[in-house]
Amino acid sequence: MSEREPFFSEEHEMFRAMVRQFVEREMAPHADAWEENEDFPSELFKKAGEQGLLGLNYEEEFGGANLDYWYTTIYVEELVRSRCAGANMALMVQSDMATPIIADLGSKEQKEEFLAPAIRGEKIAALGVSEPNAGSDVASIRTYAKKDGDDFVINGSKTFITNGTRCDFVTLICKTDPEAGHGGISVILLPSDTKGFSVGRKLKKLGNKASDTAELHFEDCRVPQRYLVGQEGMGFYYLMQNFQGERLVAALAACAGAQLCIEDAIRYGNERSAFGRPIIKFQTWRHQFAQLLTEVEAARRLAYFAVDLFDRKVECVREVSMAKLFCCELTNKVIDRCLQFHGGWGYMDEYVVSRAWRDARLLTLGGGTSEVMREIVSKLSEL
Repeated sequence: MSEREPFFSEEHEMFRAMVRQFVEREMAPHADAWEENEDFPSELFKKAGEQGLLGLNYEEEFGGANLDYWYTTIYVEELVRSRCAGANMALMVQSDMATPIIADLGSKEQKEEFLAPAIRGEKIAALGVSEPNAGSDVASIRTYAKKDGDDFVINGSKTFITNGTRCDFVTLICKTDPEAGHGGISVILLPSDTKGFSVGRKLKKLGNKASDTAELHFEDCRVPQRYLVGQEGMGFYYLMQNFQGERLVAALAACAGAQLCIEDAIRYGNERSAFGRPIIKFQTWRHQFAQLLTEVEAARRLAYFAVDLFDRKVECVREVSMAKLFCCELTNKVIDRCLQFHGGWGYMDEYVVSRAWRDARLLTLGGGTSEVMREIVSKLSEL
């Protein structure tokens, strides 16, 4: 264990070196092209699977590594070095958003059919939650799965779905009892080759451009009832638990991204001169970066506190919500200051800070908005 980072062992640091090498070899050199093309090759999932990155916390029986959550922390922190938030998002949906429900609650058959190939990167997963008229208000979703014999017949639509255009299956949140409110929501696995499934628009976005984000449509999609994950009617509660991992990943990525952006800016500030000296030597900027570094360190400690609780399976909805709120709001502030530090060059795509500025804006929206996080924290703090 490090004296400064007691959570990370020598094995953890060896894993960090491996992930960094993978990111710097397989992702970072292609980031500009992927952004320009607004796409990346699906082969990346298989490459990540071969490195064991897509099932860090899952059972070894199905190809996982059964490691602690600090390995996930490292994986998320190192992904930001790709400088391609869209590709990072796609991989994290695969590893930490669309598949945890299957790993936790799926049957052996479901794990063999969906989870194991997802861990190998052979099947690409998407998580189907948001709808055109229901985002944060999950209980208001309208996608409906009606029983018919031994099947569910599914009708509805989803939007803002990462991996939507290329997915092999959707971990679908839908209503099985429309009259029961949040008690009528279930989780059903839907293969994308199901008759009646279609991809609508590939959505154009402000940032995360390499990630495919799509509308999905379901018209009389028939899937066997054995694709129901867990208990019928418990989907809302499963999703709320699943959100904790998703929000924790967002907080960790936010801190790592902010740190990297500061390091980039300081390097730029030592190379760029104005009025006869490097711009980083002006007190107004030195003091601003001192403040930003302090705030990022505080945010990281809050995120690590939540990771420690989550890893030990201690109830931590309040702490995860705090971390998601604070880290993601702070990162937008940090990257905005870094862009300002670059002056006019910060507004040019020639410098990666402009991409980071666009990409960071998603952090306070996805996985639960900052407003939702404040509501959760206020309720759990009995305000």
